[in-house]
Amino acid sequence: MPDPILDVLVVGAGQAGLAAGYHLKQAGLEFLIVEAAQRIGDSWRRRYDSLTLFTPRAFSQLPGLKLSGDPGGYPTRDEFADYLEAYAAAFALPVLTSACVSRLVSEGTGFRARLSDGTEVCASAVIVATGGFQVPVKPAIASGFDGSIVQLDPESYRGPDSVPAGRVLVVGDGASGRDIAVELAATRETLLAAGKHRKLFPERIMGRSVWWWLRSLGLMRVRAESFLGRIMRKADPFPDRGRSLAALAAAGVAMAPRLVKAEGRTATFADGSSAEVAAVVWAIGYSDDFGWLDVPGTKDGRGSPIHDGGISPVPGLYFLGRPWQRNRASALVMGVGDDAREIVRRIAKPDSG
Repeated sequence: MPDPILDVLVVGAGQAGLAAGYHLKQAGLEFLIVEAAQRIGDSWRRRYDSLTLFTPRAFSQLPGLKLSGDPGGYPTRDEFADYLEAYAAAFALPVLTSACVSRLVSEGTGFRARLSDGTEVCASAVIVATGGFQVPVKPAIASGFDGSIVQLDPESYRGPDSVPAGRVLVVGDGASGRDIAVELAATRETLLAAGKHRKLFPERIMGRSVWWWLRSLGLMRVRAESFLGRIMRKADPFPDRGRSLAALAAAGVAMAPRLVKAEGRTATFADGSSAEVAAVVWAIGYSDDFGWLDVPGTKDGRGSPIHDGGISPVPGLYFLGRPWQRNRASALVMGVGDDAREIVRRIAKPDSG
């Protein structure tokens, strides 16, 4: 392998990749951020139109640049996408858009990335900052529905106009599923199929954002393997914001238990009940897509990355933006800057531990 052109190649220009870029620039390293989309922030713009972050603006900022607006309000999808674009410009971060990595291999003491246009980029280290929300999950059970049933996910669903007339089934009662169900219920009959029991916490406690309390009490720094971390991962709570079961019912959303069967136009649930539906929105999570990562020892049997706090067992390879990478905040905007700083420190001073 020839002498690497770059110190670091960053894959992905979302909040994780840009936070890495900020710290890499502070460290004086030569780097390039490659982004598959045509425009910085498009990973947010392709989500459903009414999406807002569930952390207020005061807790949705990357290092070095405030997010303008009411600190206690929630940034919209497009607002945050534009913020990411402005962030890259503010710090003159080298971002190459429309540059999808088709293959990454290790060569000698570094790495070689082949881009979709055939260009090759060499670097001593690589930060994979594609995050933990890559490909919306569509389960095997979906194949049981008739071909006339419109099936969407949080990226292909844009708003109520995406869905035909008739009863809609939303599968998955996490934050996105509840948001979409409430939006749809304003104009059509909507069923929301639940999975595990969900725990919601209040938006504000004693006049302050719950996120202020979680951060001040150190709960956002709880490690996944700790006692509290195990409890928090199991509960996986998210803020209420008018999405309690009572609020859903008041909005006209009908709750159903877990979906167990799909046949023709009929959805059957765990309690034996069933319903005819015209459309389904799958909001059951995301899976990883690391087929391009062709470096032995980097992935487990499910294709997910192997890492300890973002550090791969393969020297020089790092991951950023993973859920619970170092703590509860890791997959949130408020935590990715700290994780990026730690990874860049390891790259700049590899012997510092």
